Parts: sequence; C-alpha cells; structure tokens
Amino acid sequence: MNRFDLAVVGAGPAGMAAAREAAEAGLCVALVDEQPRVGGQIYRNVERVEAPLAAVLGKEFMSGAGLAKDVQHAGITHLAGFSVLAFEKGKLALGAASGAMRIEAREVLLATGAIERPMPMPGWTLPGVMGAGAAQVMLKQSGLAVENAVLVGSGPLLHLVAVQLTRAGAPPRAIVETRRRGDARRAVMKWRLALRAMPYIKRSLANLTELRNAGVRRYMGSRDVALLGERRVESVVFASGGRRREVPCDVALLHHGVIPHVQASRAAGVSHIWSESQMAYVPECDIWGRTDAPHVWVAGDGAWIGGARVAELSGRIAALGIAHDLGYVRSVERDRRMAAWFEEREFELSLRPLIDRAFPPYEAALTPEDSVAVCRCEEVTAGQVRAAVAAGATNVGDAKVMTRVGMGRCQGRMCFPSVARIVAEARDVPVVDAGQLSARPPIKPVTLGALAQMHYGAGAKEGDAHDD
Repeated sequence: MNRFDLAVVGAGPAGMAAAREAAEAGLCVALVDEQPRVGGQIYRNVERVEAPLAAVLGKEFMSGAGLAKDVQHAGITHLAGFSVLAFEKGKLALGAASGAMRIEAREVLLATGAIERPMPMPGWTLPGVMGAGAAQVMLKQSGLAVENAVLVGSGPLLHLVAVQLTRAGAPPRAIVETRRRGDARRAVMKWRLALRAMPYIKRSLANLTELRNAGVRRYMGSRDVALLGERRVESVVFASGGRRREVPCDVALLHHGVIPHVQASRAAGVSHIWSESQMAYVPECDIWGRTDAPHVWVAGDGAWIGGARVAELSGRIAALGIAHDLGYVRSVERDRRMAAWFEEREFELSLRPLIDRAFPPYEAALTPEDSVAVCRCEEVTAGQVRAAVAAGATNVGDAKVMTRVGMGRCQGRMCFPSVARIVAEARDVPVVDAGQLSARPPIKPVTLGALAQMHYGAGAKEGDAHDD
C-alpha cells in the first residue's frame, strides 16, 4: 500500500495550494483528483488553454496557471482520474476507469470544492437543460460554446458565463434573472462593505456593460419560471415587468448559487452544521481547517463558500497546520507565515455578505411545487416528499425510506438540499430539524470490476492485505 504523510482530495485552488505548501515543508503528499489534470472546476484545464480561449475565459481564470505549475514538485504524487470511494482510519479507497487502489495517509485534507445549488423547476428534466457551470466546463475543457442559450437564475456566475459565451461568439438569447433590482441596491446600502468590495463591484459592472453592448437582454425580477418543450427544451416562459414572456432557446442554463460539496466530509465522519447564510450544511472546523474527525481537515469552498482566493489561502493555512501537527514546522514559523494569510482571508470573507444579499437564490426553486421532480435519479417529486411527511415522515431519512428519494447514483448530493427544505417546510420546523441523509461508501459509483481489481499500489508488502 502506498503511504503518504498527507492525502489531499481535490486539485482545485485549495488542493493545489495545500499540496505545494505541504511538499515545501517536507511532507510526502498524494494529490487525488477525478480529473486528468489539476485545476478543479475553477481552473479546469488551465495548463492547456491557448491564447484565443484564454482571452474568452479572462485573466481571473488564467491566474490559476501558477498554482497548476506549482504542483510539479518532487514531494507531490498526483493521482489523476481517481475518485475517493471510502475512508477508514487514514486508509482511502480510490476508484478510476482503469480500476481501484488503496492508499494510506497520516492526515487527510478534503478540498472538494462546491457544487451548484440544485434548481428544480417545471421542465428542468428536459434534454437541453443543464447547469450554467456545465456550460462553462465545456468551454474550458473543449473550447465548445453552447449556442442559442437562455440563462436562468441568480448569481455572479450567471453573468460570467454569459460574458464568456458572448466572447466565444455565442451570445445567449437572454438572461432571465430571478433577483430583483432592489436586491443589488440593498446590498450596496451597506456602504462600508461596498467600499471594501469595490474591485469586485467594478468587475461586475464591466461584465454587465459588455453584455449590454452585445445586445444580450436581461429580465429582472423574473417569477413563475418554467421550461417548455416536447422532446427537449424549446423555450423559457416567465413573468417579468408585469408581463408573461417567452424566449425560444435550444439550451437552458440554470444557476442560483453554489454550496459546499460535503459528500466526502460527511462520509469521513465530520460533524456538519446548518448555515443559514449559505443555506446549506457546512463541515465544522477550526480556523486551521481541523475537524472533529481524527486526522481529517477541510479547506476551500468545500468548507465555506468564499471563492478562488479564499480557497487558495485556506489550503495554504491547512497545509501548514498539518505540517506543524506532524512536526515538520515549528509553531513560531507557522504563526509567522500564517498571519498575513489569516488577515487576507478574513478580509475576503467579510465581502461575502454583499454577494449573498445581491444574489439571493430563487425561492420557488428552494421549495418547488408538487409536480416538480426533486430527485432526478429516482424520479421523486416534491409532492411525493410532502405526501410522505403527511403520512408520518419526520425527517429526510424517513422520506428516503418511503419514497426512495436520495437512493440513486448521486446518493442525495443533488436532491438533499431541496428535500431537507421541503420536509422542514411541511413540518413547519427549522431545516436543521429535518435531519440529514447518511453518506455511505462508495461515495461515488464504482463498477464491481474496478473493485475486483483493487490493488495496494507499487511497493506493496505481502502482509498489507492482512493489515486492512
């Protein structure tokens, strides 16, 4: 079995920064990621992007090239294309298309990033409907821009994807924004916060100006949004400005915020708490990223949504905290190097309330109407979940038993936020009282063939199999 001082799960900004810091401190590091190259979702494929596409994606995206280059270090073993299937006392089972393997680490840092908040609404299961982040992945990975798209929802990513599609020669047909104009005004009313966030506000205004100059129509305060079509999505219908509107499209891109991706941290036994500001469960950890699960740490958007820079800083902080605990770095050196990182991270996180106020999620998608499917894997509707509560379900676990919600391939990763809110609303209790779904191995789907091929890595000893 391959043994490491530290296993970093996720090769986004937090994971890349953590791996480099730990390796520089002398640790033997395994960097595990599902993708063939480092970068995560934010900096996906940044090492291979050429000049024309770099201009489309923008300088913020290209800033990740330095982090990707830093991973090329003798102390880092990049296990590309591997998903974490299970944890057990420092042992990690990994799965890939080529098979499965196990590694062992003294400490594990989960840098699993964020996922888009699910946005169930009428018609969202039609072919041609996907997350805005998925369209961005296509652009970063293959240089492919979706055409004749309508973007629906709320959030800075919605504007960014629209700008990137426009630069790529495929401007969207329209942006159907569920936030109201007053949301942005109320956000900037916090003038001290707005002054600190001025660089971000200027960037946002520049994006909106670019879209306006390109003739991209924006509909604010949109309500009663539905996606129509027979065999695939054909149009988006909604109410805006006192009128019922319809915009034809070939693709609908949905987005109303991101939430921490906590499936791995839940499977690792980390305690989670409900965050009202994030409208999601987040792992409990200290300022270093240390959790209550022995030898398990978290960093980046998988711990708290803060963006790329916060994720990078959190990765560096956690790595030095781990290096200190393992005896590679003295307290004085750790604290000296940490001071500036802590200060910058706190500043960046202090700006987050501005974004939360300016881009609230779409309320109708948080608790959708009865006919809308909330669990796409098992085709369970919001009405079926409410019926389960009426029949005696007191938490999401009961609803799972009664309806199969959360029992599909994603194991509740996509439907749990919606189901928890529906159960809480139906019982008229806080979301935290609706409970959580259990996270059991395998964390990601794996074939029996891959499990049968599981090995212990190069240099495994004959007795290792008996030690597991």
